[in-house]
Amino acid sequence: MAKNWFELAQQLCLALPDVEEFISHGAPSFRVKKGKVFAMYAANHHGDGRLALWLNSPPGAQSAWVPEPPGDLTDPYFVPPYLGPRGWLGVCVDRLAVPALGLRVREAYQNTAPIRLHDLIKPIEPMALPPPASALEVDPLLAPVVRELVQRLRDLCLALPETSEGTSYGATVWRAGKKAFVQMGLNGERPEIVFFTGGELQSMLVADPRYRLPAYFGPRGWTALDVSGPCNWPEIQALLLSSYREVAIKRMLSKLPVDVIK
Repeated sequence: MAKNWFELAQQLCLALPDVEEFISHGAPSFRVKKGKVFAMYAANHHGDGRLALWLNSPPGAQSAWVPEPPGDLTDPYFVPPYLGPRGWLGVCVDRLAVPALGLRVREAYQNTAPIRLHDLIKPIEPMALPPPASALEVDPLLAPVVRELVQRLRDLCLALPETSEGTSYGATVWRAGKKAFVQMGLNGERPEIVFFTGGELQSMLVADPRYRLPAYFGPRGWTALDVSGPCNWPEIQALLLSSYREVAIKRMLSKLPVDVIK
């Protein structure tokens, strides 16, 4: 039996021929090896409360399964953000029986994988349903270690002039005025802090394996630091201040305490 709903979705995807799992945009994703993605797992995306697979389903799947007009969050099917206009189908993994969920996954796989692999697909094996989802499974950012990191970052960020806290793309974000300068989220199951570093500092940081270029934001000068292990807080604070200085206007910078300026 799968321990949780993600493991159930994972087992259904990896049971298909030549499938590999990887992290894309912070989410576990599944693709045919060296090929296209057919499924992405999204837990509580933008706080929607869903445990869902976003599937590259065949044409007509959306109109066949999503109510018109769209229903509420209790419906098993929905149009996912970003990929919905391309025909992708959102499926709540904890609201379908395993055979139905497995069938939706296979339809997406067949819509994506080379035809030569279709005949290699094996029947769906019987699976027991996982226990009901916990609050932590729905929102991994509630994990104690992540909450401790968020609180420590909160203390540092909100001590700076004219800063505020919010959320964006499932991450906690701190802004100087209207511009973000730090965010805290997950890359798969790994907590990470993302700073605005600019290109020159970024090129030096990514030589360290703890750092990476985040999708979309990396080319704009943002750099992610893996904090799943021991944290170097003087290093984090220095990056945080550097990021703040990059986006803050002169009025805000003039309010920085003398000890911070030094």
